[in-house]
Amino acid sequence: MSKIIISPSILSADFANLERDIKRVECAGADWLHIDVMDGHFVPNITIGVPVIASIKKVAQIPLDVHLMIENPQKYIESFVKAGSNILTFHYEAVGNSEVISLIRFIKSFGIKAGLSIKPHTPVSEIMKYLSEADMLLIMTVEPGFGGQKFMEECAEKIKPARENYTDLIIQVDGGINAVTGKFCRYLGADSLVAGSYIYGADDIQKAVKMLREV
Repeated sequence: MSKIIISPSILSADFANLERDIKRVECAGADWLHIDVMDGHFVPNITIGVPVIASIKKVAQIPLDVHLMIENPQKYIESFVKAGSNILTFHYEAVGNSEVISLIRFIKSFGIKAGLSIKPHTPVSEIMKYLSEADMLLIMTVEPGFGGQKFMEECAEKIKPARENYTDLIIQVDGGINAVTGKFCRYLGADSLVAGSYIYGADDIQKAVKMLREV
């Protein structure tokens, strides 16, 4: 099994002290920094955009794992790449079927990793045919839009068929991840865990990251 990739979500960080909280997870051994971009349309919340990512890039020492939860992601890909994204993931549900492959290839043309994400209600079988082009599959185990939700075990079950069909694909899971649910996802074949509340809400961030790495 491949090495686990820990990607703390800054959605749970203190935005008034964002540089400090980025450094805290870096020092704790995080591999990537997960950044949720929400537009208030595709999901019922608004977070950050290109200027903030560009600012984060100036202080972060680890790759920026940018998750676009927005409508019409194709309009903004180049801007997010230029802002400093190292991994750029868009939602299958936000684009037409005919656009998925071309969008994945467009992202990869900039020399960065391209991810495809699915919401809880979307069966993994629906996007299996696209995964040979993608670098990463992001499986949501909560409804996207807000942090701190309860882990949906049935969504995690999508990991297994994806892993069986694509052994080299990075499979990332986001939503309600902690040491217990992370272990379950790892058992099913996930190799990247996104955690917000579990890490940033911990009394000991370094211990929380270590616990996820050891699942």
